[in-house]
Amino acid sequence: MADIRKLQNGSDIRGIACEGVAGENVNLTEEAGNLIGGGFVRWLADKKGKKTQELRIGIGHDSRITADSLFAAAAKGILAAGAKVYDCGLVSTPSMFMTTVFDEFAFDGAIMITASHLPFNRNGYKFFDRDGGLEHDDITKVLETAAALEIADADLSVVEKVDSISVYCTFLQEKIKKSIQAQDYDKPLAGLHIVVDTGNGAGGFFVEKVLNPLGADTSGSQFLEPDGHFPNHIPNPENKEAMEAVRQAVLQNKADLGIIFDTDVDRMSAVLPNGDEVNRDAIIAMMTAIIAEDYPGGTIVTDSVTSDRLTRFIEGIGMKHHRYMRGYKNVINESMRLNDEGIVSPLAIETSGHGALSENYFLDDGAYMAVKLLIALAKAAKEGKALASFIENMEKGFEEREYRFRIQGDDFKAYGTEALNTFEERAKAKGFDIAPNSYEGVRISFDTEEVKGWLLLRMSLHDPQMPLNIEGAREGDCDKLFDIVTGLLDGFDRLVIPEK
Repeated sequence: MADIRKLQNGSDIRGIACEGVAGENVNLTEEAGNLIGGGFVRWLADKKGKKTQELRIGIGHDSRITADSLFAAAAKGILAAGAKVYDCGLVSTPSMFMTTVFDEFAFDGAIMITASHLPFNRNGYKFFDRDGGLEHDDITKVLETAAALEIADADLSVVEKVDSISVYCTFLQEKIKKSIQAQDYDKPLAGLHIVVDTGNGAGGFFVEKVLNPLGADTSGSQFLEPDGHFPNHIPNPENKEAMEAVRQAVLQNKADLGIIFDTDVDRMSAVLPNGDEVNRDAIIAMMTAIIAEDYPGGTIVTDSVTSDRLTRFIEGIGMKHHRYMRGYKNVINESMRLNDEGIVSPLAIETSGHGALSENYFLDDGAYMAVKLLIALAKAAKEGKALASFIENMEKGFEEREYRFRIQGDDFKAYGTEALNTFEERAKAKGFDIAPNSYEGVRISFDTEEVKGWLLLRMSLHDPQMPLNIEGAREGDCDKLFDIVTGLLDGFDRLVIPEK
């Protein structure tokens, strides 16, 4: 069997779980899943200071077609070590973490089988204990332990099925009820028309078990049926086709709000009644404005590709913007670090739609973010205001683009680092406005009659490429920013320059 340690993807495990895409061979096999389950239960026992026989572990999955086989594989590896396994069925990733919190379960650990928005042939494992998701080094240890094990068999009939998603949905319902002073306590969303698009992922529960019981009109919601082939669109709030699908649903149904989740519901974005998309910078601005009253002067931690106009908006409502490196775990951990140092940081959020609030265990939870939006929507409606009023003062962006400069040859990290250092030196020589304290790459802002906007050039963490993000304030600015970048990289012939 191939080295399963190569399945590590940051703080997750991901791989190709079935055939179906030309040139992509299966590497996340049932055998690998069996060993990974065994590796996790041993890692957890070591952390908890318990025997494996004392551990209780919940496993859930999203709608992917390989969920059942990977569940059985991991469960057998865990059961063979003597621990108890609980089958949570079709759930969201955040709800699996909450099974370690809720008194009804209080599992020692939890596993979510998911590969987020990746194609149908992919799948993976995410792990939690009461402290949150595992870190990069934890996953490394799990896989190192797993690699030394033998395949283990066990009787799956001892696995107990539990309805953890209903307990989680009751938690979300209560959050809404307690936050909205409605005449009808049990139906606080009555009179609101909410359209939800789950992209055939695992998020259909939000309509069935949260919105409908609270009185919302959810007619026009679409693609709620779980289907791991994702036949309608990629379940990804960053995908243009996905956002256009929910935007059209909002407009056609004259809804008060549209909500879109990714496959495992740890990310979300929204659409306003007029069709404006609340994603990327806008979802960060919206969530910041919603919580600003509760955390005046608080620091919002974001990833590195947020815009200068977002910074101006955040500072304009009395909050602080701390732009950090990409990666949802990086952003969350940085916000937690600030809080540990006594700096109030209530929100860690990426442009991808990953958002984690300090009030909710710093769990990146798309459904909880949607709940915060719904509460704000209901309160605004009672005051005769629109949800859009929260971000009405945010400057509009004209155009944003992302490019990837591929690096040819070996030692791509050394070559890319040299190119980035030279890029920065040349930018300084030209007197460009380089952002200080950039945690990732080189960021330059422009505000002249010639060009207005910003750019960020950085090294990819794992791949032989240099991503470039640019945003222009006017027509033609993006082309000018691109030309500035290519000029500063002149002479680096191993960089494959993409077309504009």
